[in-house]
Amino acid sequence: MSSDIAPRRGFLQRMGGLAGLSAAAASSASAQTGPGAGSFPFLPHYARAQNYRSLKQSSFDRTGGNADAWPIKPGATHELFASEGPGVITHIWFTIAANSSDHLKEIVIRMYWDGNSKPSVEVPVGDFFGLNLGQYFVYQSAFLNCSSVKALNCYFAMPFRKSARITATNESSQHVGAFYSNIDYQIVPALPEEALYFHAQYRQATPNKPTTNDWKHNGDADKLKNLDGKENYVFAETRGRGHLMGVTMGVLQNQDYWMGEGDEMVFVDDEAHPLITGTGTEDYFNGAWDFGGRDTAIPFAHLYNGAPLIISGERPGGRYCLYRWHADNPITFTKYLKYTIEHGHANHRADNYFSVAYWYQDKPYTDFPVLPPAASRSPRLKAVPGPGAPEPA
Repeated sequence: MSSDIAPRRGFLQRMGGLAGLSAAAASSASAQTGPGAGSFPFLPHYARAQNYRSLKQSSFDRTGGNADAWPIKPGATHELFASEGPGVITHIWFTIAANSSDHLKEIVIRMYWDGNSKPSVEVPVGDFFGLNLGQYFVYQSAFLNCSSVKALNCYFAMPFRKSARITATNESSQHVGAFYSNIDYQIVPALPEEALYFHAQYRQATPNKPTTNDWKHNGDADKLKNLDGKENYVFAETRGRGHLMGVTMGVLQNQDYWMGEGDEMVFVDDEAHPLITGTGTEDYFNGAWDFGGRDTAIPFAHLYNGAPLIISGERPGGRYCLYRWHADNPITFTKYLKYTIEHGHANHRADNYFSVAYWYQDKPYTDFPVLPPAASRSPRLKAVPGPGAPEPA
């Protein structure tokens, strides 16, 4: 396992140094690179003398035995990580054995920066790693992956100045028999002033509220107009200065036909008008043409974009898991960000959405919506008006 993880982490660190994936990654690189580095661009930073202390906190058996995991009782919270700073978390790995088949939705990960009492990350564990519909599947991306068979990996750099704390809470009525954890991090002499804090926010709509029920196929919605995005699905909303890194999203269709056609709309420093408007859901996730169609869709997982899970697409009960990273061009904001997407053209569809937005910000932001209860987070087909869906009672 270690021989697999190390090259990937090295690759992402090199890529971060070359392309500026985030201010946090850049801060880590600056702490690692000695004087005169710019004079020898052919020599990568990992071949130079380093200026940090490499550490790991894990669930290893403190008695020296082989019981290298933590059990978590129903309703209990376990502290996975705690450190004083300055430092940078560089990699998180979990694997879980739990009685509940919904444990990916029921276990909540929270991350606290610099002694804050409220978290800047509050996400069901499966959603955090891109498994937004509560089921495992193997995929690879720049920042998240699920390795064979149920290994969850995160490579977002997470700097902290004073302290960092990570917890897992079991919101199931059943035991988590074994929560395995390895968290790699660095203690550094200092962080640069521009180093930002990592954030992740969970949202869901079960279902989305449609703007109309007067349609028999998606084309009927073409007459609808949407310029202000008021009824859009919201991935995240925050105030401060920072930049957006991207999103993971799960869709459970309640209605027939293609679930896309919704444009992303990103409001930057202006709450009334979007600065960025796209051309459709599959376009935003950098696919095309319904990802291949009703019976011929092709799952894909690339460095910055993917739809690694597609099951029974374009039908009621159809499932999609999607991700899009803006590492090539993080979307910057100076005082306000609202990150949204339409659910169908002009929001005419009533499918279920589950998402996590990821961004960096100058101060730990904690003003999150209340996390929905565990029972409501598990994907369930909903009766809504519309083609192919049962009429609600």
